[in-house]
Amino acid sequence: MPSRRGPLAPRIAARRPRRLAVSLVVVVVVVFGLSPAVTASASAGPPVAPGGTAAPTGEPTPGDFAGTVTLEGGRRVYVECRGSGSPTVVLVSGTGGAADEWTHAVDPADPAAAPVPSASAVLPTVATFTRVCAYDRPGTTRLDDRPSPSTPVPQPTTAAEGAADLRAVLSAAGEHGPYVLVGASWGAMITALAARTGVPRAAALVTVDGASTHLRDTLTPAQWSDWMHKIDGMKGPNGLEVPDYTASVAEIRAAPPPSVPLPAVVLTSDKPWDLQVGDSGSTWPAWLAAQNRLAAELHARHVTDTDSGHAIAVEQPQVVSQAVRDVVGHVRNGMRNQSR
Repeated sequence: MPSRRGPLAPRIAARRPRRLAVSLVVVVVVVFGLSPAVTASASAGPPVAPGGTAAPTGEPTPGDFAGTVTLEGGRRVYVECRGSGSPTVVLVSGTGGAADEWTHAVDPADPAAAPVPSASAVLPTVATFTRVCAYDRPGTTRLDDRPSPSTPVPQPTTAAEGAADLRAVLSAAGEHGPYVLVGASWGAMITALAARTGVPRAAALVTVDGASTHLRDTLTPAQWSDWMHKIDGMKGPNGLEVPDYTASVAEIRAAPPPSVPLPAVVLTSDKPWDLQVGDSGSTWPAWLAAQNRLAAELHARHVTDTDSGHAIAVEQPQVVSQAVRDVVGHVRNGMRNQSR
């Protein structure tokens, strides 16, 4: 297993080229006064999506594109959008995971193989029934271990910065709400913050084995301390994404929830994995307990029969796509009712 992903995640993918966005981060921060992105432009990076075009300079036109958008200050972030319709679905990977984790899937006939580009993956499937976007946060890597074309930033990073980037990227790409926010692992913490303070017109949430502040309570003190110590050991000059967990737990607990509960689905892995930290046994029971608390907090439909480890998006993409389809339908029904 590549050392670059270190102790951020359960050991679910030793047979694959690198870990699949599986860091379990618990962070949310209130965002104030953050300037939106002002331009969007195509630039060198991963290939344009099949059948797509690169994002044009200036005001982007609707349609499929894959390229970088330029944020205020000149920093670039890779984004890929496909499909049409409303609401727009936004896919947010876990720590270190790039947009391609939503365009790849494991072949069911060869589950031990690495993920490959697939029409059954989450992003292309969702694009058949609504608009959908995914992006590369700074410090992420592609499934083939290429670095993302997104401009690196100092590490560690927080969910405040992640949510600010999410809002700025959507603005630069010319996307408009309402939004269904889909977060995997640490990405679920970014989407939680975005729904509360960062993205106007957030309409629904889907968490894909998402982390939550509840882990701070369900892990033993020894497990939590060991996990944080190992995360601290991942900090370095390489620019790879490293979340600041401890500070962020306090921040999410201080952030106000949405004024009106959003429709939500919580997807939970049912194939045991372990953080392998602490000296008091498996972390799997603590993970399940935190997922139960998260579902209760969000008043969410809790899907526990996923036939998957932590990387549900690549192991069982149809489970994620169906959850997204369900909440998209819910949002559309609400939009129709409001228009009457």
